Amino acid sequence: MATARATASATIDARPPTVYAIVADYTDGHPRILPEKYFSNFAVERGGIGAGTIIRFDVRLLGSTRAVRAEITEPKPGRVLVETDLETGATTSFTLQPANGGNRTIVTIETSWPSHGVRGVIERLVAPAVLRRVYVEELKKLNEVAHNPVRSATS
Repeated sequence: MATARATASATIDARPPTVYAIVADYTDGHPRILPEKYFSNFAVERGGIGAGTIIRFDVRLLGSTRAVRAEITEPKPGRVLVETDLETGATTSFTLQPANGGNRTIVTIETSWPSHGVRGVIERLVAPAVLRRVYVEELKKLNEVAHNPVRSATS
């Protein structure tokens, strides 16, 4: 069986612990980095911070909306966080690497999923570019949130 992958990276102007805290906080931080154009109805079912958290949300891509329910694991706490789609087995990982002496953070978002048949061929051709655009927006929002960690009264 083939595997499809989509990835994007960016350097965030914040220290790795700050960035990881945002990504791992599914009650406040993580929802703030999700581009509203693609993600809606985000909710935490269990937990809220890091490993053991279960989330659900709707994702809109290529003209269709799909409900996702995922469980969070931390294979390398403080460095790697993984969301696993409980229906499809698709995984989205957030990998952090220190940069600039630890004052900045390189964040890579990567999704991989099983892809087979004719639909799989089309997915492997189209989906990576679409998801890369989503991740570029998400990484921009992550950089913004890292510079404004406290939610304002109007947000």
